[in-house]
Amino acid sequence: MDTTLSTPTTGPRLSHTEITNMASTYSHEWRAVCDKFNNAQDLSEVESRKDPENDPFRSKYKARELLREIYCSLKNFDVGENESVNDEADQRPTEQPVDGGMEEGFGRGHCGDSPAGSRAAKLGAVEYYLGVNHVETEELSAGEEHLMNCMTLLEKCSISPENVSLFIQVRNQLGILWAGRDEIEKAQGFLETAEAMYIRYMKEDGQPPMDLTEFFVAEEEALPQQERTKRFEMAYTHTLYYLAQVYKNLEQYEKAGGYCHSTLQRQLEFNQFIPLEWAINAATLSQYYITKTLYMEGRHCLSAASVIADLAGEVPSEAAAQESEAEAEKRDQLRQKRAEIARCWIKYCLNLLQDAKKLLEDNIGELDMDRQAELRATRLQEEEEKERGRKSAVLFGSSDTFDSICGLEEKVSCVFPVDFEEARAIFLVGQTYVNQAKEYFEMDGHVTDHIEILQDHSALFKALAFFEEDLERRCKMHKRRVDMMEPICKDLNAQYYLLVCRQLQFELAETYYEMMDLKLAVANKQDDLDAHTVKKFNHLCSSSTKFYQMFLDSVRSPEGKWPDKLEDEVLRPALVAKFRVARLHSRLISSSKTVQLENLNRALECYNFVVQYCKDNPEAKSAIETELELSEEMVSLLPLKINRLQANLASSN
Repeated sequence: MDTTLSTPTTGPRLSHTEITNMASTYSHEWRAVCDKFNNAQDLSEVESRKDPENDPFRSKYKARELLREIYCSLKNFDVGENESVNDEADQRPTEQPVDGGMEEGFGRGHCGDSPAGSRAAKLGAVEYYLGVNHVETEELSAGEEHLMNCMTLLEKCSISPENVSLFIQVRNQLGILWAGRDEIEKAQGFLETAEAMYIRYMKEDGQPPMDLTEFFVAEEEALPQQERTKRFEMAYTHTLYYLAQVYKNLEQYEKAGGYCHSTLQRQLEFNQFIPLEWAINAATLSQYYITKTLYMEGRHCLSAASVIADLAGEVPSEAAAQESEAEAEKRDQLRQKRAEIARCWIKYCLNLLQDAKKLLEDNIGELDMDRQAELRATRLQEEEEKERGRKSAVLFGSSDTFDSICGLEEKVSCVFPVDFEEARAIFLVGQTYVNQAKEYFEMDGHVTDHIEILQDHSALFKALAFFEEDLERRCKMHKRRVDMMEPICKDLNAQYYLLVCRQLQFELAETYYEMMDLKLAVANKQDDLDAHTVKKFNHLCSSSTKFYQMFLDSVRSPEGKWPDKLEDEVLRPALVAKFRVARLHSRLISSSKTVQLENLNRALECYNFVVQYCKDNPEAKSAIETELELSEEMVSLLPLKINRLQANLASSN
């Protein structure tokens, strides 16, 4: 592998006489340079795709040799009107330029269209392409040196239409290179300077600048203005995209989201996008907005994602996929990406419902009527203000897609629901996307994804149930959750899917527990409990206990031993499970005093476990403060109740 870092040497200096004699052959020699450049581009961008696996950079190395020859040719005959051009262009500063100072270098040095400026830009362009070539062949140090040589040559020039694209693109490449080395702040310096250069140039000049490839074409082959604009804007779009990644790595998430949004907006504006790729990026951005409770922006991103994904075409039929490998691949990709966008829609609906619940619930988790009235009164005014403030800044779409995006937005709300009907409308949209996502992420072949979608479906029912005032109907919603999860939990192999099994066991236990509480609330309104109600209530208690116990058993060692110290990820769930099993045992209804005594003793045993564990492991107290306080209270009260029951039992015997 060739790892030479030095720039090719120049030939001997030309005298005025030699330059004059060369004028007649200049056109011929310049054409040869242009042909070499075109060949180098073809080798790098076309032929390299055909290189064998055992020689993957063969075409890249050939292109590199041509670029070196071009460099030597430029050094020999690209001279301006006097010899001083050579002297000035070859004098390099002792220090390499450092980016991050933003706009300090604007307006200094040779004009871009002067002989010296033109020569520096052409040499800089070759250094740029040599740098990219070395980076692509995984010779990063050599690539960095050539890119910095390009920067050094450009330091002697003021920014102009002839060189501004090169100014920006070399910084883009250096930004990528340093980001790849995890030197994020260095990458940030180069990219922010590139951004400042674009903004300054567009403000002070703004005419479509030369593209890098135009340094090596005849004047009559120059690009049209429209194509120049397209390429220049694409380079700046890349700057914004790389800055989005940089800010994400620096954990400046708000900035990263803004730059990502701008990137997507520009890709649509200049028609520089691949539909499925763009759609997935927009859907991913929606999830950021959702975490910030910016539901209008999140909905807009998802609506745009769905519309743009449709531009990728129809999903090929199964028959077509069986006949053609290309059609099979297209079918799978389209179905997968659209299912992934559907999953983002599910998260949107779920989070909107859950965040509304947090705003409306009282200290025992029930709907607070006063808060409901307040939210209803203030919501309209707030949303109108938000709409005016944000809408102009976030819109995606072209004239072809804008109406479709707006139409999709209108099908789902972006404001917090305050009653059951509003919540149900959001739930139904989420459920539609659940069904869409499950069409691709089937249990057979996508076990984890399928179960995650079911868990989201269950969470949608749970969030909707909060808004339902009728306790019996609320209980039926929780029953739907049980019906979708329990068969999966029974069939899943805990040896291979331990974490998923634990999640399902705990959720099923919680769901039965909520149903038990609801049945208890209904029973408290009745004068007498009939046998059917008692049987149903005890069944819910037993079912909840069973799944809590399954979860607790999964924490034990293969020999059935309880760990001395619980791992952090199961600490709170395990202790909460113990606490609730205690409460469930004490809630069981029985006419037999012997059975009552057994249940109370089991409850006391579980309460004691929670208290004792926290004594042995004081750091666990903060994880279950409320449950620990109640457990300590029950440890002191239950023995009294047990003693009274034992005495009662003894006297009756």
